[in-house]
Amino acid sequence: MKRLKLTTSWWRPGKDLDTFGLVKFFSLPGFVVILVFTVILTVLLTLRAQQMNLKKNEDYLILLASNLNHQIYQQFVLPTAFEKGGRITLSDPEQSQRLDVVVRTTIHGFHVEQLNQYDQEGVFSYSTAPLPLGKKCGDVVGVQRALAGENYFELPGYNTFWSIFWPRGYQHQNLKAYIPFRLEDKLIPQTGPVVGVIEITQNISGDLAEIANFRLIILITLVVIMGLLFLVLRQIVKKAGIILERRQEEQRRLEAQLHQSERLAALGEMTAGVAHEVRNPLGIISSTAELLQERLARYEPKNRLAQIIVEESNRLNEKVTEFLDFARPRIPNLRPCDLEATLNRSLELLAPEIGRLGIKVTREYHLNGQALMVDQDLLYQAFLNILLNAIQAMPHGGHLTVSIMPGPHGQGGEIRFQDDGEGIEPETLNKILNPFFTTKEKGSGLGLPIVKSIIEAHQGDLSISSAAGAGATVTITIPALAMQKVS
Repeated sequence: MKRLKLTTSWWRPGKDLDTFGLVKFFSLPGFVVILVFTVILTVLLTLRAQQMNLKKNEDYLILLASNLNHQIYQQFVLPTAFEKGGRITLSDPEQSQRLDVVVRTTIHGFHVEQLNQYDQEGVFSYSTAPLPLGKKCGDVVGVQRALAGENYFELPGYNTFWSIFWPRGYQHQNLKAYIPFRLEDKLIPQTGPVVGVIEITQNISGDLAEIANFRLIILITLVVIMGLLFLVLRQIVKKAGIILERRQEEQRRLEAQLHQSERLAALGEMTAGVAHEVRNPLGIISSTAELLQERLARYEPKNRLAQIIVEESNRLNEKVTEFLDFARPRIPNLRPCDLEATLNRSLELLAPEIGRLGIKVTREYHLNGQALMVDQDLLYQAFLNILLNAIQAMPHGGHLTVSIMPGPHGQGGEIRFQDDGEGIEPETLNKILNPFFTTKEKGSGLGLPIVKSIIEAHQGDLSISSAAGAGATVTITIPALAMQKVS
């Protein structure tokens, strides 16, 4: 079976920020949903805790009723029946007092709020509270169920769900248990016939209060934890948004560079073709003008028409050469090179023009005899272009500082040209490296682009900083691909 590969994303390129913004939008509703489910989970846990607590209290009352049944039967029923000839009458104050002592002794310390007893006909015959006796209560559900041999429990006035949301409304809550009272068999207790009902009332407000506090602690803890998690996730989402935005900007910048490179490549091919077409007839024009100049020199020495043609042909040939250099940049022929010597060579070539304009040159060389693996001829051309621009920026004289120093971490090289000329406007500075952009009347706009291509061919970096009226600084950084001592 052919394996499937996922080569596409879930959304279109460029839509990452929109999708991520949707994630940020849903982060708060997501937190609310999680909080709601947290509350629901807390309610379910509380219900379960209440059920377990009620079951525990019911088992406790069954055990208490069993012990009470045994004590009443052994300490009251049997002795009274033996003494009275089998006749038990709770209306008799003596018998009632005797039963009361047995009951109160048995339930002492068991937190029983009230205990009632009914006979086999459902008549209210005994109570630990000062209540009127003798009332027939056979129609009470608990009494009916107990006389039928069942254990019956009830919570008067208690609503389970309402207690969850309003626990303070149940500060005094009782649990009532109706347990059958049986005559005991000597061999198997609690299996005899039902002869009455024991009603036990126990206050369970403390247990319910503990559950309510437990629920409150869970809610507060979960809300705090969820709030902290939400804040952390919010920060993560915010940071991720910043990272995505930067990546989008970087992607747009790279796409713009790619489009610019494609345009420049097409322009370079066209320029190279035009330059070749121009250079051939230009060579014929130049050579013909030189022959004409020689002949005119014999008959009309003062006629400069042929000389002008030669000069303009040479100037046009230089421009064509610049076009070719820009269209088809050379691959650097790397050799150990002394940058200080190369820079001095460029300054010596321009020394007459520097002296004519009264420009003071300061040289600061700090490579200490080290050499870089570079193409000396290409760097000489780049230095010459930069120095010409600096000189032209100071037509009335000025100060030019040329410095060479080691690159970052002492490796590579950094060449800096700093003048105090007219400076460059911010708008012009943004376009100065664009091909064919120039502010000079006779400029081609290819000088600095050629310099940039030469530096990039060396895997270096070219930066220009300036302000209007504050001069300009051109910095070239050559990486430490192979820095060697001059042998």
